Amino acid sequence: MQKPRLADVPEEPGVYRFFNSQKRVIYVGKAINLRSRISSYFQENLATKTHQMVEEAERLDWTIVTNEIEALQLEFSWIKSENPKFNVRFKDDKSYPYIAVTVSEDFPRIFITRGLKRKGIKYLGPFPNARDLRHVVDHTLRTFPVRTCSNSTFNDARRSNRPCLLGHIQKCSAPCVKMISADDHRILVQDFVGFFSRDPSSYLKKIEKKMYEAAETENFELAAALRDDLQALEGVLEDSSVIQSDDVNADFVALVFGNIEMGASIFSVRQGKIRGQRSVVSDLNHGVDPSDSMKWLLTEIYGDLLQDIPSTIYVNVVPSTIDSLIGWLQEIRGSKVEIKLPKRGDKSDLLEIVRINAVEAVTRHQIERSSDLSKRAVALTELQQALSIPNPVLRIECFDISHIQGSHAVGSMVVFEDGAARKAEYRRFAIRGRGDSDVDSLKEVLSRRMKRLIDENEIDFKSLEGLVSKFAYKPDLIVIDGGLPQVNAAHSVLVQFGFGDIPIFGIAKRLEELWPPEAESPIILSRKSEALFLLQRVRDEAHRFAITYHRSKRARALVESVLDEIPGLGESRRKALLQQFPSLTALKKASAEEISQVPGIGAELAHRIHEWSQIEQTGLSIDMSTGEILE
Repeated sequence: MQKPRLADVPEEPGVYRFFNSQKRVIYVGKAINLRSRISSYFQENLATKTHQMVEEAERLDWTIVTNEIEALQLEFSWIKSENPKFNVRFKDDKSYPYIAVTVSEDFPRIFITRGLKRKGIKYLGPFPNARDLRHVVDHTLRTFPVRTCSNSTFNDARRSNRPCLLGHIQKCSAPCVKMISADDHRILVQDFVGFFSRDPSSYLKKIEKKMYEAAETENFELAAALRDDLQALEGVLEDSSVIQSDDVNADFVALVFGNIEMGASIFSVRQGKIRGQRSVVSDLNHGVDPSDSMKWLLTEIYGDLLQDIPSTIYVNVVPSTIDSLIGWLQEIRGSKVEIKLPKRGDKSDLLEIVRINAVEAVTRHQIERSSDLSKRAVALTELQQALSIPNPVLRIECFDISHIQGSHAVGSMVVFEDGAARKAEYRRFAIRGRGDSDVDSLKEVLSRRMKRLIDENEIDFKSLEGLVSKFAYKPDLIVIDGGLPQVNAAHSVLVQFGFGDIPIFGIAKRLEELWPPEAESPIILSRKSEALFLLQRVRDEAHRFAITYHRSKRARALVESVLDEIPGLGESRRKALLQQFPSLTALKKASAEEISQVPGIGAELAHRIHEWSQIEQTGLSIDMSTGEILE
C-alpha cells in the first residue's frame, strides 16, 4: 500500500481500518493520535505480520472520536462485526466488564462479570477497564458495604454465625449474621446502583475533600491513597458516547457545509454498538436550504434497498417536509420510523462525533482534489482564461489581515506554486503602524513585500553561498482576502513600487465574487469550477495562517499584561519567565523553587511570584491557542 500523506491524517484520537483489494477490512486499530500511529506502519523494520498486512492493504480509512475510551470501544465493536484476519485481540468471546447485581435474591450481591446476561440480574456498565473497575468497587464498599460473597460463603457464615473478613473490616454490612436487615440492605444496594447509574459527582467531591483534609493534617499516606481512589473513579466512570444502551437501534446522520461542497457521515448503531460508518461528499447547491439538503440526503441513503432502515434516525438538521419523508420511510420499513434532533445527552454527544467525521470527509476530499495534478492544471488554465491573465499563473501570493478592533493586528502571506501550497515560503507580518483599518494594514504589508522584492532582486544570490532568497520571486497573481476597497488599496501600492503589471484580485466571502482594481462589477466564476476551488483554498489558507499568528500574539500580550502586576519583574525577567512557563496555568502549578531556576530570578522574587500566582484574583487561565481568559 502506498504511504498516505501524513499531513492529511488528523492528530485526534480515533479508529483506523485497512482494506484489501476486495474491500474487506483486514485490520482495525485504535490510536490516541491517528497521525502518529498510522505513520508507524510505513517505517522500516516492521514485524513480519505487520509488513504482510500493509503489503496486502489497498486502502486506509479512519474515524475520529473524542477520547481513548471511545476509540477502544469502537475498535472492539468493529473487530467483532468485521472479524479482520490480522486482528488477534478481542476475537475471543470476551466483552466489556459489567457490575452484576442479583436483584432477585433476598440479600442481593454484587460481582464483576463478562459473561452472558441472565434474568434476575441487573447489569451496570459496560466499563472500559476491569482492573480500575475492581478498584472502584472495592473503594465504594467503604460507603456502600453491600454483600459481595458467593452463596456458599454466605450460607457458611450463616451457619457459623460469624462474618467473614469483609464484615470485620466494615466493607460488608454482614447481612449473613443479621447485622443489617434485609430491607436496609436492599436500600444500601439501591444506593450502590444509584452511584453507578446516576451522577456520581457529589461522591467524587466528597473523596476530594477528604484528600485535601488529609494533606492539610500531613496524613500524606491517606491523601495518596484517596488520590489513587479518585483517579480510578474518574477513569472508570468516564463518559463514552460510542457505546449506547443495548436497546438503541438507530442511525446517526450529520450534514456539514463547505464553500463548494457538503459532506455527511452516517453511523449505524445496533444493540448499542456502532456496526457501520460511511461518509459521502457532494457538490453544494447554493441557495438551497439546509433542511432541503438533509431531506435529499436521507432520500439518497434510504432509497438504496440494501440500506436497513432503523426505527429512529437522529439528525443534526431537521429535514424539510418531514411528515411526508417519515411516511415514505415507514412505507418502506413496514413499521414506525421517527426522525429526531437530540439536544443533549449521549445521543447528542455521538451525533457530534458523526459531525466531526463529516467535516473530516469534506477536508479529505478537498485535499485529494487539490493534490490531483490534472485538476490543478485545469484550475490554473481556467484561472488564466477567466481573469485574462497574459502569462501562466505559476506563483500565487495571497494576503490577509487579522485583528480584534484594531488591536494586535497582523498580516499573512501564503504562497501557492503550480496550484500547491509552499508552506516554507509563507510569511507573517506584525503590523508596525497604527493599523487603524484593514486597508492601512494591507498597505503596510504589501509595501514591505514589494520593498523586499526590489532589494532581493538586486542581490546576486549565486555568489553568496548558503544565502537563500525569501522574497526574490515575483508573483504571477496576487489575491487579497477582501472586496473592492482592499483591492484598490493594494493595487495603489503595486503601482507605487513599479509593479502595476502584476494581476491582482480580491475575493469577497459573501458571494465568492472576484474584484479587479477600479472595477464597477465583479467577475463571477462557476461554483463548480476548479479555478474557484483553488482561489478559495488559497484565501482560506491565508486566513488560517493570519488568525493563528494573531491568536498567539494576543495570548502572549495578555499573559505579559497580567505579569506586569508583580513588583520587581522587569521586561527581561518577564520574557525569561514566559520561556519557562508559557501560560499562567503552568506558572500557578510551579513551586517557588522551580521558579527560582529561571535565569535572573532569585529566591526572594521567586517566592513573591509564587505567592502572587496563588491568590484568588489571579486565578486566571489563558487559552494559548485563542488568547481568551478562561474563568
